[in-house]
Amino acid sequence: MTADHQTTRPLRRFAVATLVVVTGLAIAACSSGGAMTPLHPGLSARMDQPNAVLDRTQAVAIVNAYRTTQGVGPLSNDVGLDGTAQALVNQYASTGTPPKTPSGLIGMKLSAGYSTFAETFSGWRNNPADAMGLTPANATRAGIATAYNGTSGYGVYWVLILDQ
Repeated sequence: MTADHQTTRPLRRFAVATLVVVTGLAIAACSSGGAMTPLHPGLSARMDQPNAVLDRTQAVAIVNAYRTTQGVGPLSNDVGLDGTAQALVNQYASTGTPPKTPSGLIGMKLSAGYSTFAETFSGWRNNPADAMGLTPANATRAGIATAYNGTSGYGVYWVLILDQ
């Protein structure tokens, strides 16, 4: 072995090791979506128990963050629409029958079986038809509610309604 090979061999090993580490870090960053942002506790609070309280402000905030990525303006949380959503979700949880969108509302999203709003939102966002229903440009107000029925197969029911 020449002196030249003795010098370049450790350099090659170092270069290969560096390449492996950098590639691993790049793959890890891609698979985690880049920088990890902690999830607000209100979005991961479990609703599969009696008297659980939904953080409506945070729920609408995550919908608004998604709407922003789609080039659509934000929604404001509306207490009156929250009441309508609560009545609809209570009916949904007690009968198991999805309610129809009340006349005059722009849209309604339904879900059942997810324990947290983060899971529910992910289900909507990852389904193209549901994702489209989160982003009507003429929607400016939102109401959201959840209900728990421990005797049903789904347990937790969700309703999000949108209006002008």
